[in-house]
Amino acid sequence: MLTDTKVRSLKSRAKPYRIADSGGLCIEVRPTGSKLWRYRYRYAGNAKMLGLGAYPEVTLAEARLKRDKARKTLRDGTDPSVQRQAERAAAEQTVSNSFRAVACEYLARQDVAEVTAAKSRWLLETYAFPEIGRRPIAEITPRELLTMLRKVESTGKLETAHRLKQKCSQIYRYAVLEEKTEIDPTASLRGALKAPKARHHAAITEPKAIGALLRAIDGFEGSPVTLAALRLLPLVFVRPGELRHAEWSEFDLDAAEWRIPAERMKMNAAHLVPLSTQAVAILRDLHPLTGAGRYVFPGVRTASRPMSENTVNAALRRLGYSKDEMTGHGFRAMASSRLNEMGWTPDAIERQLAHAESNKVRAAYAHGAEYLVERRRMMQAWADYLDSLREGGNVVSIRSKRA
Repeated sequence: MLTDTKVRSLKSRAKPYRIADSGGLCIEVRPTGSKLWRYRYRYAGNAKMLGLGAYPEVTLAEARLKRDKARKTLRDGTDPSVQRQAERAAAEQTVSNSFRAVACEYLARQDVAEVTAAKSRWLLETYAFPEIGRRPIAEITPRELLTMLRKVESTGKLETAHRLKQKCSQIYRYAVLEEKTEIDPTASLRGALKAPKARHHAAITEPKAIGALLRAIDGFEGSPVTLAALRLLPLVFVRPGELRHAEWSEFDLDAAEWRIPAERMKMNAAHLVPLSTQAVAILRDLHPLTGAGRYVFPGVRTASRPMSENTVNAALRRLGYSKDEMTGHGFRAMASSRLNEMGWTPDAIERQLAHAESNKVRAAYAHGAEYLVERRRMMQAWADYLDSLREGGNVVSIRSKRA
């Protein structure tokens, strides 16, 4: 029988050779010096051999345990080599149906903006994959999911925990449709997580304060591209990400329109932004600086990428506005608050903000009409109103005059 000392002392030769242990176990020494464990046996009258791993990764004691397992399989009437192939196939099937594999498959099939896809990947790679990524998706229990989610919740990231639960639910719905599992365990977790506190983006909505902000923006001494973004954002009140990814090909300045494609919108639906004469003027002034490139607001280091997501907020900080006073996203709340107060049709405002409509029938009607005539009037009146606030004179009413 072999000993560990003897196995360790075996030297390579010009040709492979084997030294027997017992019960069919032997070690094969290759000319390269590698030492491989083998189990020799007979099945259905045929001599066969099964690899048990390499020494020293697999020790003599471990090799004997593997041999004993193979001998038991043989006594039970199964060829150990066939058993090995079945185990490998099952392992490969487990990997292909793991939560991670199914989640990646689901994400690859989603037609969403790249920034949205990146956030989903980050969420899963940070919190889900380390916990349940390797588990077969059909075997994950509600308790496992809840444990994962509460681990996130315990750090105080309540919104993140809820977004992760929602993303897992989307993945499971896909898995059910693709027959990778029969149930969605997230369905039983309803109400299991703490409700996140409502988060509001800091925004200035008082008229005099709006005027002061606009005058501060006009005095911005940084990049002219950043200045243009700061001046345009109050006029169009799109999401900051939609502004910084704006491409010149999306604008028709003669028609005073900006058409944002669906893949760049949060709700994955194309969006039309009527442009006021003031917005068009800002864009025409900017065109000589960035019009030769793809992006309206290119990055500082390279024109092949849009400006940083922190640019607008950083500029507001330079102007003296803290994150608790004003943010780039706050221009949306500013417009929504003032326009609603001034009597414009709520549906027109919501359509201009590109908000999702909870009532599907109402949404279908709203999407078809789009309130485009009123929105054009509203956007021009809003720009004129902002001008009056900037000038600091008497605040004129822009209350909607409906036909």
